[in-house]
Amino acid sequence: MKIEIPEQKKLVHEMQIPIRWGDMDAMGHVNNAVYFRYLETIRIDWLHKLGGPPDPQGTGPVIVNAFCNFYRQLEFPGTVLAKHYVANPGRSSFDTFITLERTDEPGVIYAAGGATTVWIDFPQKKSVPLPDWLRAAIE
Repeated sequence: MKIEIPEQKKLVHEMQIPIRWGDMDAMGHVNNAVYFRYLETIRIDWLHKLGGPPDPQGTGPVIVNAFCNFYRQLEFPGTVLAKHYVANPGRSSFDTFITLERTDEPGVIYAAGGATTVWIDFPQKKSVPLPDWLRAAIE
């Protein structure tokens, strides 16, 4: 199945993630919960590459909702190509959208997911405006 990425979403990061033997379940394919780990992995990798990893004593992202649509089964061995898109920056939030495909089947989407992310002050437990460096990367 081919997924069209709407124009308002901006591609900001790509990475390859090896499928591990332990990612599979008893049915012989990657367990559905592991897909969310792949989504988390690219999201955090992107923030690190921007120079703004989460700081538990300061500010960082909190996921307020997450979803994943499964189109084909990922299986070991292989490597996932994850593509990370962003959209809809608000005062303290933005949306992410991530596609997962195999590197040996370019352009074939196996799953697509995303999340709404809110930037918060962890000690105060409240939302704060997106930092300028992050807003610049999203807009």
